[in-house]
Amino acid sequence: MPIGGIQKTSLIDYPNGLSTVLFFKGCNFKCPYCHNAELISFDGEALNEEEILKELSRRSHLIDAVVLSGGESLLSDNLLSLTTKIRSMGYKIKLDTNGSNPDALKEMIEHGLLDYVAMDVKAPLEKYHQVTGVEVDLAAIQKSIDLIVENIREYEFRTTVCHELLDKDDLIKIAYWIKGAKKFVIQNFRDGQNVLAGKHQLTPYTKEELISIQNEIKPWFNEVIVRL
Repeated sequence: MPIGGIQKTSLIDYPNGLSTVLFFKGCNFKCPYCHNAELISFDGEALNEEEILKELSRRSHLIDAVVLSGGESLLSDNLLSLTTKIRSMGYKIKLDTNGSNPDALKEMIEHGLLDYVAMDVKAPLEKYHQVTGVEVDLAAIQKSIDLIVENIREYEFRTTVCHELLDKDDLIKIAYWIKGAKKFVIQNFRDGQNVLAGKHQLTPYTKEELISIQNEIKPWFNEVIVRL
């Protein structure tokens, strides 16, 4: 089980609840703005699954949910087994995913293991390869979107933005693509030492720019959120 890190208490990763976040190693995308660049590779030391489960058991009276993040947790062969064990402790489960593995997502849904899903929609279709840095099965991305909308009660689609990769028209295209979804989150890029492209290489949007886009696409969703 390639878990590269754990955040024992988070106030922001599960809506209206306290959570523990598990960061899985390995990702099939190479987005330049990624702020967990150290988790892209499967290599390196991983945390012990048994110790993680013991820690979660000890904290079951303190937190409400466990967040499966990364990296890309759906690449893990043992995710279903681990999540079943976590669920048996009474936790709610949130999945963060890039949507590239709809079969694994479907399996999690069929086993009733997901209370909340946050899927990153990286770009409009014609820019997906450019933004992710790899060749992407776009049909798989669409299948994941459909699975979430049709089967998950609480979910969000989110797009991370910086000027070098996505312009306003790109964001409008993404919003139109997923039009009718419950929640769309525009997530501003945050610079830092662990950004894959390197620090000071990418430029965030201004608050005013994002609010303007938010107002334009609001009619298409139940909720549009800007995360600065």
